[in-house]
Amino acid sequence: MDEVVKKVAALGLPGVILVIAMATSGAMGSTGLVSTITGLGGPLGLVGGLAFLGLMTGVGDVISGYGIDAILTAVYEERKKKENLSSLRKEVKELPISENLRSTLLNVLDSGSKSVDSEDRNGPKTVEIIED
Repeated sequence: MDEVVKKVAALGLPGVILVIAMATSGAMGSTGLVSTITGLGGPLGLVGGLAFLGLMTGVGDVISGYGIDAILTAVYEERKKKENLSSLRKEVKELPISENLRSTLLNVLDSGSKSVDSEDRNGPKTVEIIED
């Protein structure tokens, strides 16, 4: 068991995702491994599954470098520029995160920058195109 744990730990976040996916699928052995990776790839199959696990390596490195608080704050700061604030607030309230992080994200959403449903929105504008 220690040897398996060391190998999965060496893989990092993709290894953890793979172990969880294999445990939930119920498939074991080499066939189970291939079918699990194929399942992670969705419509892209085995190649998509391998790409997904590779992407998770990069995402895990970024999250560990900056911290989940900073990443989520930046994501919601950007999303509030383009999406409805009430739907974003509802989404944050339903996230499985700590109350401290939840209140931080709600404060980010309530801060003063412009958003889709801000009060100073004037609605559609008429544009006249004049050809010479």
